[in-house]
Amino acid sequence: MNTPPEASAAHASDCDVLVIGGGPAGSTAAALLGERGYRVTLLEKAHHPRFHIGESLLPANLPLLEKLGVADAVKAIGMEKWGAEFVSPWHDHKQSFEFSDAMDKSMPMAYQVRRSEFDEILIRNASRKNARVVEGCQVQDVNFLPDNGGAEVRARHDDGSIETVRTRFVMDASGRDTFLGNRFKAKQRNTKHNSAALYAHFSGAERSTGKTAGNISLFWFEHGWFWFIPLPDGATSVGAVIWPYYLKTRKKKSLEQFFQETIALCAPLHTRLHRARRTSPVEATGNYSYVCDRTHGNNYLLLGDAYAFIDPVFSSGVLLAMQSAFAGADAVDTCLRHPQQAAAALKKFDHAMHIGPKVFSWFIYRVTNPTLRNMFMAPRNYFRVKEALLSVLAGDLYGKTRIGGPLLIFKGFYYAASLFNFRRTLKAWRMRKHNIRIVDETGAAMN
Repeated sequence: MNTPPEASAAHASDCDVLVIGGGPAGSTAAALLGERGYRVTLLEKAHHPRFHIGESLLPANLPLLEKLGVADAVKAIGMEKWGAEFVSPWHDHKQSFEFSDAMDKSMPMAYQVRRSEFDEILIRNASRKNARVVEGCQVQDVNFLPDNGGAEVRARHDDGSIETVRTRFVMDASGRDTFLGNRFKAKQRNTKHNSAALYAHFSGAERSTGKTAGNISLFWFEHGWFWFIPLPDGATSVGAVIWPYYLKTRKKKSLEQFFQETIALCAPLHTRLHRARRTSPVEATGNYSYVCDRTHGNNYLLLGDAYAFIDPVFSSGVLLAMQSAFAGADAVDTCLRHPQQAAAALKKFDHAMHIGPKVFSWFIYRVTNPTLRNMFMAPRNYFRVKEALLSVLAGDLYGKTRIGGPLLIFKGFYYAASLFNFRRTLKAWRMRKHNIRIVDETGAAMN
Protein backbone atom coordinates (compact mmCIF):
# COMPACT_ATOMS: atom_id res chain seq x y z
CA MET A 1 0.00 0.00 0.00
CA ASN A 2 1.33 3.44 -0.95
CA THR A 3 -1.15 5.34 1.18
CA PRO A 4 0.40 8.37 2.93
CA PRO A 5 0.85 7.74 6.69
CA GLU A 6 -1.48 10.53 7.71
CA ALA A 7 -4.27 9.26 5.43
CA SER A 8 -3.74 5.71 6.63
CA ALA A 9 -3.95 6.75 10.27
CA ALA A 10 -7.00 8.91 9.73
CA HIS A 11 -8.89 6.42 7.60
CA ALA A 12 -8.10 2.93 8.80
CA SER A 13 -10.72 0.51 10.03
CA ASP A 14 -11.53 -3.14 10.34
CA CYS A 15 -14.65 -5.27 10.15
CA ASP A 16 -15.90 -8.82 9.83
CA VAL A 17 -17.54 -8.37 6.43
CA LEU A 18 -16.96 -5.71 3.80
CA VAL A 19 -19.65 -5.24 1.17
CA ILE A 20 -18.81 -3.54 -2.12
CA GLY A 21 -21.89 -1.76 -3.45
CA GLY A 22 -25.13 -0.47 -1.96
CA GLY A 23 -27.73 -1.73 -4.42
CA PRO A 24 -30.37 -4.35 -3.53
CA ALA A 25 -27.81 -7.16 -3.18
CA GLY A 26 -25.30 -5.26 -1.07
CA SER A 27 -27.83 -3.51 1.16
CA THR A 28 -29.72 -6.75 1.78
CA ALA A 29 -26.57 -8.69 2.67
CA ALA A 30 -25.33 -5.90 4.95
CA ALA A 31 -28.66 -5.73 6.79
CA LEU A 32 -28.85 -9.49 7.30
CA LEU A 33 -25.30 -9.81 8.62
CA GLY A 34 -25.52 -6.65 10.71
CA GLU A 35 -28.63 -8.07 12.31
CA ARG A 36 -26.69 -11.22 13.22
CA GLY A 37 -24.12 -9.22 15.13
CA TYR A 38 -21.30 -8.96 12.60
CA ARG A 39 -19.31 -5.77 12.13
CA VAL A 40 -20.27 -4.90 8.57
CA THR A 41 -18.92 -2.09 6.40
CA LEU A 42 -20.75 -1.25 3.17
CA LEU A 43 -18.93 0.99 0.68
CA GLU A 44 -21.05 2.61 -2.03
CA LYS A 45 -19.48 4.84 -4.69
CA ALA A 46 -22.63 6.94 -5.25
CA HIS A 47 -24.93 8.84 -2.90
CA HIS A 48 -28.52 7.73 -2.37
CA PRO A 49 -31.00 8.50 -3.72
CA ARG A 50 -29.57 7.86 -7.17
CA PHE A 51 -31.14 6.91 -10.48
CA HIS A 52 -31.21 3.28 -11.49
CA ILE A 53 -33.15 1.33 -14.07
CA GLY A 54 -35.04 -1.90 -13.30
CA GLU A 55 -38.18 -0.66 -11.56
CA SER A 56 -40.33 -3.78 -11.74
CA LEU A 57 -40.40 -6.18 -8.78
CA LEU A 58 -41.75 -9.74 -8.75
CA PRO A 59 -44.20 -11.31 -6.27
CA ALA A 60 -41.37 -13.44 -4.89
CA ASN A 61 -39.65 -10.22 -3.75
CA LEU A 62 -42.38 -9.51 -1.20
CA PRO A 63 -41.53 -12.29 1.30
CA LEU A 64 -37.91 -11.09 1.22
CA LEU A 65 -39.02 -7.53 1.98
CA GLU A 66 -41.03 -8.85 4.91
CA LYS A 67 -37.97 -10.67 6.29
CA LEU A 68 -35.93 -7.48 5.99
CA GLY A 69 -38.61 -5.48 7.77
CA VAL A 70 -39.15 -3.01 4.93
CA ALA A 71 -42.40 -4.31 3.41
CA ASP A 72 -44.51 -1.38 4.63
CA ALA A 73 -41.96 1.19 3.48
CA VAL A 74 -41.86 -0.33 -0.02
CA LYS A 75 -45.65 -0.55 -0.13
CA ALA A 76 -45.79 3.19 0.59
CA ILE A 77 -43.70 4.04 -2.48
CA GLY A 78 -44.93 1.26 -4.78
CA MET A 79 -47.60 0.86 -7.43
CA GLU A 80 -49.42 -2.45 -7.30
CA LYS A 81 -48.53 -4.83 -10.12
CA TRP A 82 -50.95 -7.74 -10.49
CA GLY A 83 -49.75 -9.14 -13.78
CA ALA A 84 -48.14 -8.63 -17.15
CA GLU A 85 -49.30 -7.93 -20.69
CA PHE A 86 -47.64 -9.18 -23.88
CA VAL A 87 -48.19 -7.42 -27.20
CA SER A 88 -47.04 -8.97 -30.49
CA PRO A 89 -47.15 -7.50 -34.03
CA TRP A 90 -47.56 -11.06 -35.30
CA HIS A 91 -50.82 -11.59 -33.40
CA ASP A 92 -54.14 -9.77 -33.53
CA HIS A 93 -54.69 -9.71 -29.76
CA LYS A 94 -52.95 -8.86 -26.50
CA GLN A 95 -52.28 -11.53 -23.91
CA SER A 96 -52.51 -10.78 -20.20
CA PHE A 97 -51.32 -12.90 -17.30
CA GLU A 98 -52.22 -12.58 -13.63
CA PHE A 99 -49.83 -13.75 -10.93
CA SER A 100 -52.77 -15.08 -8.94
CA ASP A 101 -53.07 -17.86 -11.53
CA ALA A 102 -49.63 -19.23 -10.67
CA MET A 103 -49.24 -22.50 -8.78
CA ASP A 104 -48.74 -20.73 -5.45
CA LYS A 105 -51.77 -18.48 -4.98
CA SER A 106 -50.29 -16.72 -1.94
CA MET A 107 -48.18 -14.28 -4.00
CA PRO A 108 -50.71 -12.56 -6.30
CA MET A 109 -49.01 -9.20 -6.75
CA ALA A 110 -45.80 -7.19 -6.70
CA TYR A 111 -44.88 -3.50 -7.04
CA GLN A 112 -43.49 -1.08 -9.57
CA VAL A 113 -41.07 1.28 -7.80
CA ARG A 114 -38.73 4.11 -8.52
CA ARG A 115 -35.39 2.49 -7.90
CA SER A 116 -33.96 5.65 -6.38
CA GLU A 117 -36.56 5.37 -3.59
CA PHE A 118 -36.49 1.58 -3.31
CA ASP A 119 -32.71 1.32 -3.12
CA GLU A 120 -32.57 4.10 -0.53
CA ILE A 121 -35.04 2.21 1.67
CA LEU A 122 -32.80 -0.85 1.53
CA ILE A 123 -29.52 0.94 2.24
CA ARG A 124 -31.01 2.94 5.14
CA ASN A 125 -32.33 -0.34 6.51
CA ALA A 126 -28.80 -1.75 6.42
CA SER A 127 -27.65 1.23 8.48
CA ARG A 128 -30.45 0.67 10.99
CA LYS A 129 -29.41 -2.98 11.26
CA ASN A 130 -25.98 -1.89 12.53
CA ALA A 131 -24.02 -1.91 9.28
CA ARG A 132 -21.56 0.93 8.77
CA VAL A 133 -22.73 2.47 5.49
CA VAL A 134 -20.29 4.77 3.69
CA GLU A 135 -21.51 6.53 0.56
CA GLY A 136 -19.34 8.43 -1.88
CA CYS A 137 -16.57 5.89 -1.35
CA GLN A 138 -15.27 3.83 -4.27
CA VAL A 139 -13.24 0.69 -3.80
CA GLN A 140 -9.89 0.93 -5.57
CA ASP A 141 -8.18 -2.33 -4.73
CA VAL A 142 -8.61 -5.55 -2.77
CA ASN A 143 -5.61 -7.48 -1.51
CA PHE A 144 -6.46 -10.97 -0.29
CA LEU A 145 -4.10 -12.12 2.44
CA PRO A 146 -2.55 -15.59 2.63
CA ASP A 147 -3.63 -18.39 4.95
CA ASN A 148 -7.28 -17.26 4.93
CA GLY A 149 -6.22 -14.05 6.59
CA GLY A 150 -9.05 -12.09 5.06
CA ALA A 151 -8.40 -9.04 2.91
CA GLU A 152 -7.28 -5.43 2.89
CA VAL A 153 -9.55 -3.15 0.90
CA ARG A 154 -8.41 0.23 -0.32
CA ALA A 155 -11.12 2.81 -1.08
CA ARG A 156 -11.21 6.47 -2.07
CA HIS A 157 -13.71 8.90 -0.56
CA ASP A 158 -15.24 11.77 -2.52
CA ASP A 159 -12.93 14.20 -0.74
CA GLY A 160 -9.91 12.31 -2.06
CA SER A 161 -8.96 10.69 1.21
CA ILE A 162 -8.03 7.02 1.22
CA GLU A 163 -9.38 4.46 3.64
CA THR A 164 -7.91 1.02 4.21
CA VAL A 165 -10.27 -1.57 5.65
CA ARG A 166 -9.08 -4.87 7.06
CA THR A 167 -11.87 -7.47 6.79
CA ARG A 168 -12.38 -11.18 7.30
CA PHE A 169 -14.67 -11.55 4.27
CA VAL A 170 -15.56 -9.58 1.13
CA MET A 171 -18.97 -9.62 -0.56
CA ASP A 172 -18.87 -8.13 -4.03
CA ALA A 173 -22.23 -6.52 -4.81
CA SER A 174 -20.77 -3.97 -7.23
CA GLY A 175 -23.39 -4.69 -9.90
CA ARG A 176 -22.43 -4.28 -13.51
CA ASP A 177 -19.08 -2.83 -12.39
CA THR A 178 -18.21 -6.47 -11.55
CA PHE A 179 -15.26 -5.37 -9.44
CA LEU A 180 -13.82 -8.76 -8.50
CA GLY A 181 -14.96 -10.39 -11.73
CA ASN A 182 -12.81 -7.91 -13.65
CA ARG A 183 -9.95 -8.16 -11.18
CA PHE A 184 -9.75 -11.93 -11.54
CA LYS A 185 -10.57 -11.84 -15.27
CA ALA A 186 -13.50 -14.07 -14.43
CA LYS A 187 -16.14 -12.08 -16.34
CA GLN A 188 -17.15 -13.63 -19.64
CA ARG A 189 -19.50 -12.45 -22.34
CA ASN A 190 -22.58 -14.64 -22.49
CA THR A 191 -22.15 -16.26 -25.89
CA LYS A 192 -25.76 -17.47 -25.88
CA HIS A 193 -27.17 -13.98 -25.60
CA ASN A 194 -26.11 -10.51 -26.62
CA SER A 195 -28.21 -7.39 -26.50
CA ALA A 196 -28.16 -3.67 -25.81
CA ALA A 197 -30.68 -1.31 -24.25
CA LEU A 198 -32.04 2.22 -24.61
CA TYR A 199 -34.33 3.65 -21.93
CA ALA A 200 -35.88 6.80 -20.48
CA HIS A 201 -38.80 8.01 -18.37
CA PHE A 202 -41.92 9.65 -19.80
CA SER A 203 -44.88 11.58 -18.44
CA GLY A 204 -48.33 11.55 -20.01
CA ALA A 205 -48.13 8.02 -21.40
CA GLU A 206 -51.42 6.23 -22.06
CA ARG A 207 -51.77 3.78 -19.19
CA SER A 208 -54.31 1.17 -18.20
CA THR A 209 -56.86 1.89 -15.50
CA GLY A 210 -58.24 0.03 -12.53
CA LYS A 211 -56.53 -3.08 -11.20
CA THR A 212 -54.31 -3.40 -14.29
CA ALA A 213 -52.98 0.17 -14.06
CA GLY A 214 -49.66 -1.02 -12.64
CA ASN A 215 -49.14 -4.03 -14.88
CA ILE A 216 -45.98 -4.20 -16.93
CA SER A 217 -46.33 -4.42 -20.71
CA LEU A 218 -43.92 -6.14 -23.07
CA PHE A 219 -43.99 -5.25 -26.76
CA TRP A 220 -42.20 -7.41 -29.30
CA PHE A 221 -40.94 -5.73 -32.45
CA GLU A 222 -38.62 -6.55 -35.33
CA HIS A 223 -35.35 -5.71 -33.58
CA GLY A 224 -36.08 -6.93 -30.04
CA TRP A 225 -38.65 -5.93 -27.43
CA PHE A 226 -39.80 -2.96 -25.31
CA TRP A 227 -40.74 -2.66 -21.66
CA PHE A 228 -43.47 -0.27 -20.47
CA ILE A 229 -43.49 0.12 -16.68
CA PRO A 230 -45.97 2.48 -14.98
CA LEU A 231 -44.58 4.19 -11.88
CA PRO A 232 -46.63 5.46 -8.93
CA ASP A 233 -45.92 9.15 -9.49
CA GLY A 234 -47.37 9.16 -13.02
CA ALA A 235 -44.07 8.55 -14.80
CA THR A 236 -43.58 5.58 -17.09
CA SER A 237 -40.30 3.78 -17.66
CA VAL A 238 -39.85 2.76 -21.29
CA GLY A 239 -36.92 0.77 -22.60
CA ALA A 240 -35.92 -1.03 -25.77
CA VAL A 241 -33.80 -4.17 -25.51
CA ILE A 242 -32.33 -4.52 -28.97
CA TRP A 243 -29.86 -6.61 -30.94
CA PRO A 244 -26.37 -5.07 -31.21
CA TYR A 245 -26.47 -4.83 -35.00
CA TYR A 246 -29.51 -2.56 -34.74
CA LEU A 247 -27.87 -0.25 -32.20
CA LYS A 248 -24.95 0.19 -34.60
CA THR A 249 -27.32 1.62 -37.24
CA ARG A 250 -27.59 4.73 -35.04
CA LYS A 251 -24.31 6.03 -36.49
CA LYS A 252 -24.29 9.82 -35.94
CA LYS A 253 -27.86 10.20 -34.73
CA SER A 254 -28.38 11.41 -31.19
CA LEU A 255 -29.61 8.84 -28.69
CA GLU A 256 -32.83 10.82 -28.31
CA GLN A 257 -33.56 10.76 -32.04
CA PHE A 258 -32.63 7.11 -32.41
CA PHE A 259 -34.78 6.10 -29.43
CA GLN A 260 -37.77 8.00 -30.80
CA GLU A 261 -37.32 6.39 -34.23
CA THR A 262 -37.09 2.98 -32.56
CA ILE A 263 -40.32 3.58 -30.65
CA ALA A 264 -42.00 4.52 -33.95
CA LEU A 265 -41.23 1.01 -35.24
CA CYS A 266 -43.64 -0.43 -32.67
CA ALA A 267 -47.08 0.96 -33.50
CA PRO A 268 -48.93 -0.11 -30.30
CA LEU A 269 -46.25 1.43 -28.09
CA HIS A 270 -45.99 4.54 -30.26
CA THR A 271 -49.74 5.05 -29.80
CA ARG A 272 -49.44 4.85 -26.01
CA LEU A 273 -46.64 7.43 -26.08
CA HIS A 274 -48.26 9.72 -28.65
CA ARG A 275 -49.00 12.47 -26.11
CA ALA A 276 -46.14 11.62 -23.75
CA ARG A 277 -43.18 13.82 -22.93
CA ARG A 278 -39.75 12.44 -22.12
CA THR A 279 -38.65 13.58 -18.65
CA SER A 280 -35.18 12.03 -18.40
CA PRO A 281 -32.17 11.71 -20.68
CA VAL A 282 -32.05 8.67 -22.94
CA GLU A 283 -29.51 6.21 -21.60
CA ALA A 284 -27.85 3.37 -23.50
CA THR A 285 -25.91 0.31 -22.44
CA GLY A 286 -24.35 -2.49 -24.43
CA ASN A 287 -22.75 -5.88 -23.74
CA TYR A 288 -25.84 -6.62 -21.74
CA SER A 289 -25.39 -10.27 -20.80
CA TYR A 290 -22.39 -11.76 -19.04
CA VAL A 291 -21.46 -14.31 -16.40
CA CYS A 292 -18.41 -14.83 -14.19
CA ASP A 293 -16.70 -18.21 -14.13
CA ARG A 294 -17.09 -18.46 -10.35
CA THR A 295 -19.50 -17.41 -7.61
CA HIS A 296 -16.97 -17.38 -4.78
CA GLY A 297 -13.36 -17.88 -3.76
CA ASN A 298 -11.23 -17.71 -0.64
CA ASN A 299 -12.87 -15.12 1.60
CA TYR A 300 -15.16 -13.61 -1.03
CA LEU A 301 -18.55 -14.04 -2.71
CA LEU A 302 -20.05 -12.49 -5.84
CA LEU A 303 -23.66 -11.32 -5.46
CA GLY A 304 -26.33 -10.35 -7.98
CA ASP A 305 -25.09 -8.56 -11.09
CA ALA A 306 -21.50 -8.79 -9.84
CA TYR A 307 -21.79 -12.48 -10.75
CA ALA A 308 -24.07 -12.44 -13.80
CA PHE A 309 -26.51 -10.29 -15.70
CA ILE A 310 -29.19 -11.63 -18.00
CA ASP A 311 -31.77 -9.96 -20.19
CA PRO A 312 -34.36 -8.06 -18.07
CA VAL A 313 -37.36 -9.37 -20.01
CA PHE A 314 -38.86 -11.05 -16.92
CA SER A 315 -37.93 -8.31 -14.40
CA SER A 316 -35.74 -10.78 -12.56
CA GLY A 317 -32.83 -8.49 -11.64
CA VAL A 318 -33.86 -7.28 -8.17
CA LEU A 319 -35.12 -10.72 -7.17
CA LEU A 320 -31.88 -12.45 -8.20
CA ALA A 321 -29.88 -9.78 -6.37
CA MET A 322 -31.82 -10.11 -3.14
CA GLN A 323 -31.94 -13.90 -3.27
CA SER A 324 -28.19 -14.00 -3.76
CA ALA A 325 -27.82 -11.77 -0.69
CA PHE A 326 -29.93 -14.07 1.48
CA ALA A 327 -27.97 -17.10 0.30
CA GLY A 328 -24.70 -15.21 0.65
CA ALA A 329 -25.44 -14.04 4.20
CA ASP A 330 -26.10 -17.64 5.26
CA ALA A 331 -22.87 -18.80 3.61
CA VAL A 332 -20.74 -16.06 5.19
CA ASP A 333 -22.32 -16.68 8.59
CA THR A 334 -21.35 -20.35 8.38
CA CYS A 335 -17.84 -19.60 7.07
CA LEU A 336 -17.10 -17.22 9.94
CA ARG A 337 -18.80 -19.09 12.79
CA HIS A 338 -18.10 -22.66 11.70
CA PRO A 339 -15.06 -22.71 9.38
CA GLN A 340 -15.09 -26.50 9.28
CA GLN A 341 -18.46 -26.31 7.48
CA ALA A 342 -17.35 -23.64 5.00
CA ALA A 343 -16.94 -25.96 2.01
CA ALA A 344 -20.48 -27.29 2.31
CA ALA A 345 -21.89 -23.78 2.84
CA LEU A 346 -20.13 -22.41 -0.24
CA LYS A 347 -21.31 -25.36 -2.31
CA LYS A 348 -24.87 -24.62 -1.24
CA PHE A 349 -24.39 -20.95 -2.10
CA ASP A 350 -23.01 -21.84 -5.53
CA HIS A 351 -26.06 -23.99 -6.23
CA ALA A 352 -28.43 -21.21 -5.16
CA MET A 353 -26.67 -18.70 -7.43
CA HIS A 354 -27.26 -20.88 -10.49
CA ILE A 355 -30.97 -21.57 -9.97
CA GLY A 356 -32.44 -18.26 -11.14
CA PRO A 357 -30.20 -17.61 -14.14
CA LYS A 358 -30.65 -21.20 -15.32
CA VAL A 359 -34.46 -21.12 -15.20
CA PHE A 360 -34.88 -17.62 -16.59
CA SER A 361 -32.25 -18.05 -19.30
CA TRP A 362 -34.07 -20.92 -20.98
CA PHE A 363 -36.96 -18.58 -21.66
CA ILE A 364 -34.81 -15.53 -22.38
CA TYR A 365 -32.86 -17.31 -25.12
CA ARG A 366 -36.15 -18.21 -26.83
CA VAL A 367 -38.43 -15.27 -26.04
CA THR A 368 -38.16 -13.89 -29.59
CA ASN A 369 -38.59 -17.35 -31.14
CA PRO A 370 -41.96 -17.65 -32.95
CA THR A 371 -42.74 -21.00 -31.29
CA LEU A 372 -42.34 -19.68 -27.74
CA ARG A 373 -44.01 -16.41 -28.70
CA ASN A 374 -47.06 -18.35 -29.91
CA MET A 375 -47.14 -20.32 -26.66
CA PHE A 376 -47.11 -17.06 -24.66
CA MET A 377 -49.82 -15.53 -26.81
CA ALA A 378 -52.09 -18.61 -26.63
CA PRO A 379 -51.31 -20.27 -23.28
CA ARG A 380 -52.90 -23.60 -22.32
CA ASN A 381 -52.91 -25.15 -18.86
CA TYR A 382 -52.56 -28.80 -19.82
CA PHE A 383 -50.79 -30.57 -16.96
CA ARG A 384 -50.61 -27.18 -15.16
CA VAL A 385 -48.00 -25.83 -17.58
CA LYS A 386 -49.54 -22.34 -17.63
CA GLU A 387 -49.48 -22.20 -13.84
CA ALA A 388 -45.82 -23.24 -13.86
CA LEU A 389 -45.02 -20.56 -16.45
CA LEU A 390 -46.72 -17.96 -14.27
CA SER A 391 -44.72 -19.21 -11.29
CA VAL A 392 -41.57 -18.42 -13.27
CA LEU A 393 -42.94 -14.97 -14.17
CA ALA A 394 -43.64 -14.45 -10.45
CA GLY A 395 -40.09 -15.48 -9.53
CA ASP A 396 -41.28 -18.47 -7.48
CA LEU A 397 -38.14 -20.53 -8.03
CA TYR A 398 -36.66 -20.84 -4.55
CA GLY A 399 -39.55 -22.00 -2.39
CA LYS A 400 -41.45 -25.23 -2.05
CA THR A 401 -43.61 -24.85 -5.16
CA ARG A 402 -43.12 -27.93 -7.34
CA ILE A 403 -42.86 -26.38 -10.78
CA GLY A 404 -40.19 -28.71 -12.17
CA GLY A 405 -42.52 -31.34 -13.62
CA PRO A 406 -44.93 -28.95 -15.37
CA LEU A 407 -42.00 -26.88 -16.68
CA LEU A 408 -40.48 -30.02 -18.17
CA ILE A 409 -43.77 -30.74 -19.91
CA PHE A 410 -43.92 -27.14 -21.14
CA LYS A 411 -40.48 -27.53 -22.67
CA GLY A 412 -41.60 -30.81 -24.23
CA PHE A 413 -44.50 -29.00 -25.90
CA TYR A 414 -42.06 -26.35 -27.12
CA TYR A 415 -39.64 -28.86 -28.65
CA ALA A 416 -42.47 -30.86 -30.23
CA ALA A 417 -43.93 -27.72 -31.82
CA SER A 418 -40.46 -26.72 -33.00
CA LEU A 419 -39.96 -30.08 -34.72
CA PHE A 420 -43.42 -29.94 -36.25
CA ASN A 421 -42.51 -26.55 -37.76
CA PHE A 422 -38.93 -27.50 -38.55
CA ARG A 423 -38.36 -25.07 -41.41
CA ARG A 424 -39.62 -22.15 -39.34
CA THR A 425 -37.51 -23.32 -36.39
CA LEU A 426 -34.38 -23.56 -38.51
CA LYS A 427 -35.00 -20.08 -39.90
CA ALA A 428 -35.53 -18.69 -36.38
CA TRP A 429 -32.33 -20.38 -35.16
CA ARG A 430 -30.32 -18.85 -38.00
CA MET A 431 -31.88 -15.46 -37.35
CA ARG A 432 -31.04 -15.57 -33.66
CA LYS A 433 -27.45 -16.58 -34.45
CA HIS A 434 -27.31 -13.56 -36.74
CA ASN A 435 -28.87 -11.28 -34.12
CA ILE A 436 -26.52 -12.11 -31.22
CA ARG A 437 -23.29 -11.80 -33.18
CA ILE A 438 -20.77 -9.27 -31.95
CA VAL A 439 -20.38 -6.19 -34.12
CA ASP A 440 -17.60 -3.65 -34.10
CA GLU A 441 -17.93 0.12 -33.96
CA THR A 442 -18.59 0.31 -37.71
CA GLY A 443 -21.38 -2.23 -37.51
CA ALA A 444 -19.36 -5.01 -39.15
CA ALA A 445 -19.71 -8.54 -37.79
CA MET A 446 -16.77 -9.88 -35.80
CA ASN A 447 -15.70 -13.50 -35.59
